[in-house]
Amino acid sequence: MATRRQALTGLGALAVTGVGMSQLTPAMAAPKGTKSTSAQAVRSAAAGGPLVGAVDVHAHYLTPTYRQALINAGITQPDGMPSIPQWSADSALATMDTTGIAVAMLSVSSPGFDFGEAGKVSDLVRQVNEEGAAIVKAHPTRFGLMASLPLPDINAAVAEVNYAFDVLKADGIALETNYGGTYLGDPSFSPVLAELHKRNAVVHLHPTSPACWEATSLGAPRPMIEFLFDTTRTITQLILGGVLLKYPGIRFIVPHTGAALPVLADRISAFDLTQPSPVDVIGALKRLHYDVAGFALPRALPALLNLVGPETLLYGSDFPFTEDPIVKLLAAQLAGTTVLTPQQKQAMLNGNAAGLFPRLKNMARL
Repeated sequence: MATRRQALTGLGALAVTGVGMSQLTPAMAAPKGTKSTSAQAVRSAAAGGPLVGAVDVHAHYLTPTYRQALINAGITQPDGMPSIPQWSADSALATMDTTGIAVAMLSVSSPGFDFGEAGKVSDLVRQVNEEGAAIVKAHPTRFGLMASLPLPDINAAVAEVNYAFDVLKADGIALETNYGGTYLGDPSFSPVLAELHKRNAVVHLHPTSPACWEATSLGAPRPMIEFLFDTTRTITQLILGGVLLKYPGIRFIVPHTGAALPVLADRISAFDLTQPSPVDVIGALKRLHYDVAGFALPRALPALLNLVGPETLLYGSDFPFTEDPIVKLLAAQLAGTTVLTPQQKQAMLNGNAAGLFPRLKNMARL
């Protein structure tokens, strides 16, 4: 049947998060008759959909400039995925409207810009950031911008932080978990983190392939397991190295329902107690923010809530790397879950984000 073929095509996006089709159980859909709660902090700009007024903090954009740069660099299967996904503002808005997403904070996903010569990379980052800002200007009530930085070029990255906030009026910054195998807690990144701290920046972390992926990815696309481990690795380094304590003004968003952190938190904390100056690992994790992009239910979200409070949760779709049918399926699952109360659920969808992004408070139509 044509409809079955279309559905199976859509399910191909499951590879993005490493979940097979056999794991798509009926429990992953919202129960029939589930009613959406009314939006409090943000009213939906979308007509219908399983969600109401969601703010998507984990949404990606790929301009023609960026797509061509990837192709020119020989990156046609980023992080082992089959292809570079298609994206346009119109396709993003269509998915948002039929899912119930009011606003999407756009960022560039992995592999980011860590390829090519340093000077050319800085120019490319500037151009793609400017293109992202133009998209926001064209749709000021629907999109925000999480600007990219030309790391590991530290001086250029600090300059881009200033340009992004002062000229482009970006809503935050998007950082990869590592750059050329160097993680964000490395002292070499201190000037960038100091500038982000000074500006009380919202920073959305996004995993990328680790330097050792050839030996560890089991021949699978790196988003399956390597992305989650890389997020866990960089957050662990930021905590154990005292970086979060040194730069408390940075408001980090951890992707994919905390990755492996909910399972490993106690183990990390216990090992750190053997060090001369242990830190409060659990306390540090409780002060971070977490998006629920990917397969948060039925297991990851309850595990995360055993570690942090619901006030830390933010919605994320991971569109277009997670395709439209799966975005809707996962949104329906979140809408129907009883893991959160209706009030906590709506706060996850938009109320918690309103405390991070001033843009949301200035949107008269929302």
